[in-house]
Amino acid sequence: MTDTPRLAFLASPADEAQRALAALVALHGQHEPQEADVLVALGGDGFMLQTLHRHGGLGKPVFGMKLGTVGFLMNHHRDDPASFDSIFARIAAAEPAVLRPLEMVAQTESGASVGSLAYNEVSLLRQTRQAAHLAIELNGKPRLDELICDGVLVATPAGSTAYNYSAHGPILPLGSRIIALTPLAPFRPRRWRGALLRADTEVRVRVLDPYKRPVSVTADSHEVRDVVEVTIRESSERTVTLLFDPEHNLEERMLSEQFMV
Repeated sequence: MTDTPRLAFLASPADEAQRALAALVALHGQHEPQEADVLVALGGDGFMLQTLHRHGGLGKPVFGMKLGTVGFLMNHHRDDPASFDSIFARIAAAEPAVLRPLEMVAQTESGASVGSLAYNEVSLLRQTRQAAHLAIELNGKPRLDELICDGVLVATPAGSTAYNYSAHGPILPLGSRIIALTPLAPFRPRRWRGALLRADTEVRVRVLDPYKRPVSVTADSHEVRDVVEVTIRESSERTVTLLFDPEHNLEERMLSEQFMV
């Protein structure tokens, strides 16, 4: 990266994000993501995930600023001219957080095989009023012959504070190389509350009655319906780097979440 990095500004459609985009581009110019040293994402966590899915393969670090509803993965946006001028200083002082996504491969009733990445979580959900009946294997070994539930999810450390946390799953430290396997409204077995797994564990979930009790799977925002089997593992090749202001780093925020009362 050069002393003055080339920036690609990306913004959500929200009015506030579009206004910030116009002001930043007017001050600093604009580069295409492929030519930039740093991607600057303006929006909320949803837009950050879109940015990672669209441009994560470029291997460019991403500095986010919160101009949306939820901004756990974003830095604060400072709405004054001085903050626009200081963006290079903020990026130079930023602390990196390296995220490794999950790879999901779903087999559908029609015989299709659909793959996707997830930076937060992969979640299987019942499609109808009837509970899902699922079987879970870890590295090819059966662990639960039948889980009756609304669904089940696998979360990364970065995603452990999102859907996983609302489902009473654990918050995972960044860099822990652990993933969370968390049930959603489990009915049987009643006492099973999930598991903490090594990140290199291959999780396979089979839908036991896909025609009577259909199930969909979602990798972040990419949904596949009527699945019969889903395989989930941490990517061995893809990583992304998020940049955070030192006083607002992701690891500290995740630690703080565990002590909220």
